Amino acid sequence: MNPSADSNPGTLPRRLFLGVAQSALGRAWRDRLDLEAQGRAQAIVQLHGHPDLLARVLAGRGVAPDDCETFLNPTIRALMPDPNTLVGMEALAARLAQSITRGEKIAIFGDYDVDGACSSALLGDFLSACGTPFIIHIPDRIFEGYGPNVEAIRKLSQDGAKLLVTVDCGTTSFEPIVEAKKLGLDTLVIDHHQAPEILPDAFAIVNPNRQDDLSGLGHLCAAGVVYLVIIAVNRLLREAGFFNADRPAPDLLAELDLVALATIADVVPLKGLNRAYVSKGLAVMRGRGRMGLRSLFDVARADGPPKPYHLGFLIGPRINAGGRIGDAAMGAKLLMMKDEEEAQRIAVELDRLNGERQAIEVQTVAEAEAEALAAGLDDTGACVVTAGEGWHPGVVGLVAARLKEKFRKPAFAIAMNGKLGTGSARSIPGVDLGRVVRAAVEEGLLVKGGGHAMAAGLTIEKDKLVDFRVYLEARLAEIVELARAQDALSIDAALTAAGATPELVRMLEAAGPYGSGNPEPVFVLPDHRIAKVIPVGTNHLKIRAVAGDGAGIDVMAFRAAESPLGAALKAREGQAAHLAGTLSLDSWGGRERVQMRLLDMAVPERR
Repeated sequence: MNPSADSNPGTLPRRLFLGVAQSALGRAWRDRLDLEAQGRAQAIVQLHGHPDLLARVLAGRGVAPDDCETFLNPTIRALMPDPNTLVGMEALAARLAQSITRGEKIAIFGDYDVDGACSSALLGDFLSACGTPFIIHIPDRIFEGYGPNVEAIRKLSQDGAKLLVTVDCGTTSFEPIVEAKKLGLDTLVIDHHQAPEILPDAFAIVNPNRQDDLSGLGHLCAAGVVYLVIIAVNRLLREAGFFNADRPAPDLLAELDLVALATIADVVPLKGLNRAYVSKGLAVMRGRGRMGLRSLFDVARADGPPKPYHLGFLIGPRINAGGRIGDAAMGAKLLMMKDEEEAQRIAVELDRLNGERQAIEVQTVAEAEAEALAAGLDDTGACVVTAGEGWHPGVVGLVAARLKEKFRKPAFAIAMNGKLGTGSARSIPGVDLGRVVRAAVEEGLLVKGGGHAMAAGLTIEKDKLVDFRVYLEARLAEIVELARAQDALSIDAALTAAGATPELVRMLEAAGPYGSGNPEPVFVLPDHRIAKVIPVGTNHLKIRAVAGDGAGIDVMAFRAAESPLGAALKAREGQAAHLAGTLSLDSWGGRERVQMRLLDMAVPERR
């Protein structure tokens, strides 16, 4: 079938793929390549001799022909900027280097998520190599909440800290930083969250998302920024003759495993420097040199060499589990661990907590979905706002993500505890929730809040919930309507089951690592018969798809058994369908085979 053209004023047209205007999930399927990108793909083939399919994948992600080789081989050397391009870096690096040379005790205040744990461990590793005394404080999610707080800073001062460094937090911590100053502590803020125009009175703030920062590095996670800080400080210490035979300079490349983990887990765009961070960080992980990560990979039963999937879905959730429902400092502690027996003990405990977190999440998601459906939010409203008394604050971000997936609109999940609630939000492409939440704080609707375009956190008084919902509807109605109207599944190419080979998957890995900002290639198996639909695990479906030539491929539809997609698959069993998804290698049982992860399905047009 020839794709039909679709006119979109102001942009080059992207054609409907296989004529699919409405899939089982109600989306149009569109060719990822518009006319301009098709031209880029042809140029990549002609200039570099890459296979057509790889060229299409590269062109569909905006890679110019001249940048093709750099994209396929991202290196730290080629993509690393001068750290001093970040506003505030020179002052911050100089003050931190001064504290190191003086031997002052440094307090590291981190966030309780993976990025915060990695940032804390990254800076801790560097200070340890420099022989500098330090203490790490990760706040308790329930009792302290996000970011620095006055009581914790007082305790750090009592414990002998002379310098306070906040990582993955601090950009909006006005009162705690004032308290630190009163106690004689200079505060250095290293962060990446969206920033207000007026900043706290810290000694220095390095945040590529400051409104006066023009570095173009706003896509970095906090650990990515901390790594730049360490490079800047390391340079100053070298110039000062700090390192010698008895105190060798640290191997900074060995720390890229932490930066890669944080970059994937924090779902920041995999472009520019972030691609080099992840590519080289995964190579470091393959050496299994970091005891804590090695223990986590083993306890999570991760198969094969480390990949972004492992970091995002196996390792990240286990580190997060400590901050969600256990000891928030466990993740950072494990990542710096030198005692193998203790590392294994903590990894096992994080694995147990992750299982407990999953059970809590399932129950809370069910309650939140029931509330949303009872309020008619599946059909009406710009966003889903759910709140529950007694919900665990550690899972509300995960609940918001599930609600966003189910209802295809921005979603908030708020854990109420009497008169106050703490919540998280997840957005859809085209809707900047971080900006809206910050505006709600300025309007007095929230006690505090902030975040990114795609995710935000907040604290709200119970009696402001109704006003907050009304505010969101007013602010987001048109934006969400437009974003949903433009929601389409972008398709890279069509394949047959016989063409989905291990060699193809390995070739496509060259354009990785894939993730936010560099999406995995999506392929369609056109007119493949759904031979079997088998329930497996918890709410998953396994499909056997067979092409006209008899070649078959296994397709997994995760969390789909009770969804519209699952219903459509069961209704189509024994008949032909277009199946869209991503490809991966499955080595279960020692035999390598290609498997598709299903994203959507459509019924073929018959003429």
